[in-house]
Amino acid sequence: PVLYSYFRSSCSWRVRIALALKGISYDLVPVNLVKDGGQQFSAEFKTVNPMQQVPALKIDGITLSQSLAIIHYLEDTRPNPRLLPQDPKKRAQIRMIADHIASGIQPLQNLVVLKKMGEKKTEWAQNCITSGFQALEQILQHTAGRYCVGDEVSMADLCLVPQVFNAERFKVNMDPYPTITRINKALLELEAFRVSHPSRQPDTPAELRA
Repeated sequence: PVLYSYFRSSCSWRVRIALALKGISYDLVPVNLVKDGGQQFSAEFKTVNPMQQVPALKIDGITLSQSLAIIHYLEDTRPNPRLLPQDPKKRAQIRMIADHIASGIQPLQNLVVLKKMGEKKTEWAQNCITSGFQALEQILQHTAGRYCVGDEVSMADLCLVPQVFNAERFKVNMDPYPTITRINKALLELEAFRVSHPSRQPDTPAELRA
């Protein structure tokens, strides 16, 4: 497998966690979203992903983009350890939380949007994350055990940790979100979340390395 990734991309981080959890080794091709006006806009990368976004994963003779689609494929083809349980209610809750983050929070504060916001980008990102986390905290109070849904790591957790990292980067006050904070802390103790962390990637700038 070949993963096209950017160290600080939360979507890429989700996939890196899934690959680590499932013990899938891969070659990493860094795509710098800032350098040279954004390497994702190169003609070469456009043939990999016409949406000109990371991540993209070449695996089993196909190329996939969109982090949740990639994670679903890994789950279908390499089901151990499971990231979606058999129980349909828990599966639905996990997908709901994953979509809440991947559709309802992250796209509103990603690089493309923030560029358009200019000087107001930090305030905009804080507002998007805060409104999303207010809802997410309520949801997790009903679904959480040790992790987002019960006591097993799931696809929801793969979305949560990168989004909390973004929140901290934009200096969002996390005090109102004790459930989110507790789950994030527990997940960051797991090896798969540590090795995939933005501070430990081949393309991480020296000053941001762990």
